[in-house]
Amino acid sequence: MKYGFGVDLGGTTVKLAFFDEAGTLLDKWEIPTDTADSGSRILPDIADALQSFIAKKNLSRESLLGIGIGVPGPVSADGTVNRCVNLGWGVFNIEKTLGSLTGLPVKAGNDANVAALGESWLGGGKGCKNVVMATLGTGVGGGVICDGQIVCGAHGAAGEIGHMVINREETEPCGCGKRGCVEQYCSATGVVRVTKRVLAADPAPSCLRQNPEFTCKDVFDAAKAEDPLALKALDQVYAYMGEFLANLCCVINPEVVVLGGGVSKAGATLLTGIKGYFEKDVFHAARNTRFALATLGNDAGAYGAFKLILDATA
Repeated sequence: MKYGFGVDLGGTTVKLAFFDEAGTLLDKWEIPTDTADSGSRILPDIADALQSFIAKKNLSRESLLGIGIGVPGPVSADGTVNRCVNLGWGVFNIEKTLGSLTGLPVKAGNDANVAALGESWLGGGKGCKNVVMATLGTGVGGGVICDGQIVCGAHGAAGEIGHMVINREETEPCGCGKRGCVEQYCSATGVVRVTKRVLAADPAPSCLRQNPEFTCKDVFDAAKAEDPLALKALDQVYAYMGEFLANLCCVINPEVVVLGGGVSKAGATLLTGIKGYFEKDVFHAARNTRFALATLGNDAGAYGAFKLILDATA
């Protein structure tokens, strides 16, 4: 039996996981992400953590496939990281650097793309080779899997689906500097933004007016209680989501769209709300695209990272 590691590198925490070649998660742990000094300690810390684990478990080097790692920034097919702003990194080849520190093969990818690979392998898209994953959290991230492979693009920036522009009339800037991005309407913060606009424009009563600091979850809870303005706001959000996913599916034609992130906790309510608008906007040949919820949670990135090295050494 062969084994390997999946590493999910975040801005505050590094999640490390140990797998067998069948994809069974055998162990996992975390270390803090040290972003001091332009993140110069991050990879040595990861290497130290893995070397300690290997020694503790008395693992032979011959039994190890290597390390897969997902990083929060663009990664090209040859393992070159093209700036990770929240880590302080510039441009360098992470596969060669981490490989030299550990003596093991390394395969790297963008964290959102890697999470999509994990979900397509053993999560909500299991059994499918063509998958789009949309992570609806504080922002909107995602990944595209075609024929079982991550689409990373020429500069490692493929899958940045949260920054597709879907509203040319928007006046407020997105965090990326553009206006009218998907992220401004379909993220958890986007749901709150849309709802606040509805409340400002419509004087009808709403339980949400009692709490100016309401959250995305509060909006969904209010909608379940039949609050008319919460329902109105979510209908607008569903329309944005349906249009954006329909546009994606016209280009990619996946078997399944997997939805993850905090907004996806709304479950079947979210899927039902999106589906009608999606079917209205999508090209007819892609109308039967299936929708599913992500199932791997915070482990998706580790699963996908391990799948990177598993495929690379197959």
